[in-house]
Amino acid sequence: MAAARARFRSLAWGTLAYTVLVILFGAVVRITGSGAGCGQHWPTCHGEIVPISPTIETIIEFSHRVTSGLCGIIVLALLIAALRGFPRGHTARVGAWLALVFTITEALIGAGLVRFGLVGHNDSVARAVVMAAHLLNTSLLTGAIALTAWAAGRDPGAVTRSGASRRVRWLLGASLGGLVLVGLSGAVTALGDTLYPVEAGALAERLQRDLGAGAHFLQRLRLMHPVLACGLGFFTAVIAHHLGNTAAPAVRRASAWVMILVFAQLAAGVLNVMLSAPGWMQVLHLGLGTALWVAAVLFSLELLYAQTGLDGRARPDR
Repeated sequence: MAAARARFRSLAWGTLAYTVLVILFGAVVRITGSGAGCGQHWPTCHGEIVPISPTIETIIEFSHRVTSGLCGIIVLALLIAALRGFPRGHTARVGAWLALVFTITEALIGAGLVRFGLVGHNDSVARAVVMAAHLLNTSLLTGAIALTAWAAGRDPGAVTRSGASRRVRWLLGASLGGLVLVGLSGAVTALGDTLYPVEAGALAERLQRDLGAGAHFLQRLRLMHPVLACGLGFFTAVIAHHLGNTAAPAVRRASAWVMILVFAQLAAGVLNVMLSAPGWMQVLHLGLGTALWVAAVLFSLELLYAQTGLDGRARPDR
């Protein structure tokens, strides 16, 4: 049984790693303007199952669809393994079911982007809203897979019966919600950086251009993301430090990772602005943001679990 669950954990962590790679590949699709590489056809590409004589944009978009489809198959395999390896009510089963649901909605959002032409050079409000929704779903998907991997080594219902105080739950919820808000603003900002590349120049000149009378709304919103990232990023680090001051080693380690990734992400954000948001830096920035989100989810799970005894009674709130 222990060996089987160890294999399941490896599968779950591998699924998470592969999913993150697919997410980063999706950013490459946006940055290269390849979202319209298959026209407005989905699931076919230009009406063909396999495109013939494709352009480079078609190759990039079609490859992303293939890797996304493989991700769906892997998540389905993860669910089947969870149903076979864990009893009813186990948190690993719940996480696997959620992962499948969010994988399906991820595919539907991607299909909607293509079918409604919200790709390429489309700079509408509708595209910005859907991009934000895409990021929200991506966060829920990676969070669900992380929950599945984490729960594989825990007893059934470990988190759902947690005895953590309302204060702790509120702080964790506020921290996670803040990271989601930063991610949503980042998705809109990344779209603006792609469609309206940042011109070189002093920061004051950039701000003047972005906030000028003739600026597009995507340019006007560009300032919002760094402001939210700094404020909510520091808030997340403070919460992790405050709540992570516990005797449980796993909680302290998770807390440390959150704080490290917060400052790494802020540093990457500053570098991204200084370099005028090149494509490779946008991908790195997204990767660090995803890692921070996963670390925050795992920190929350470890803390909630640490505050519940094996008999289900709450441990002291330290």
